[in-house]
Amino acid sequence: MDRLILQKAASYCAYQERTQDEVRQRLKKWNVWGEEADELIAELISMNYLSEERFAKTYAGGKFRIKNWGRMKIKQELQRRGLSTYSIEKGMNEIEDKVYVEGLRTLLTKKKILLSKTETDAFKLKNKLARFALGKGYESELVWKELESL
Repeated sequence: MDRLILQKAASYCAYQERTQDEVRQRLKKWNVWGEEADELIAELISMNYLSEERFAKTYAGGKFRIKNWGRMKIKQELQRRGLSTYSIEKGMNEIEDKVYVEGLRTLLTKKKILLSKTETDAFKLKNKLARFALGKGYESELVWKELESL
């Protein structure tokens, strides 16, 4: 195993949380394939530079807090990145139910104020709000429940 490549990969992982697939892609760019790439990834995991559970937690928490994504969109993106079901569940547990509902409520309230300036029809306004929240990845039952109380 090449120590220089290991050092490069370690600093790549230290910069921000990565998935095994992201590291594998980077290693391919550095012309490291197959068994050698597997060894490097195993070494990074043992040195605690690479942790999919930690990635899932930071990714889920960040996308919820910063981008206001819903659980469905976050979960779908984590699956797309090839994380295990266990890691995804650990990541999803980072979002507390109470904070999640409050986040949706705040999101809908802000969007309603913005849309109220141009949309006069209450039915169309409600539909636009619902489409917006569904696009952000929130569950439809929760969206409609919050729209009723808005």
